[in-house]
Amino acid sequence: MKKIEAVIRKSKFDEVKEALHKIEVNFFTYWDVTGVGNEKEGHVYRGITYSTTDIQRRYISVVVSDAFLEKTIDTILEAASTEMVGDGKIFISDIQETYRIRTKEKGTDAIK
Repeated sequence: MKKIEAVIRKSKFDEVKEALHKIEVNFFTYWDVTGVGNEKEGHVYRGITYSTTDIQRRYISVVVSDAFLEKTIDTILEAASTEMVGDGKIFISDIQETYRIRTKEKGTDAIK
């Protein structure tokens, strides 16, 4: 099993959520985060400069079976992309075991 952690634009969250539901990834956790990116210059909008050093993003965490990893990553990449600086990052890590508390199921049965 793998844990996928994605930091995406808040404006793309609904699209990512819908895309994940379409491929039957129905359980994931998310929260709002603030980070610092590579871009150091502010953006100018209607003559006012806005700081872009503190960036508001949405953090998504989902655990999937190894067989479902690439499909899930591709789905997030497609739905979250604007092809502009600041689209976010995806991190993958190994999960040793998963348990469903209610039924005591473990492994991939616990994440279905």
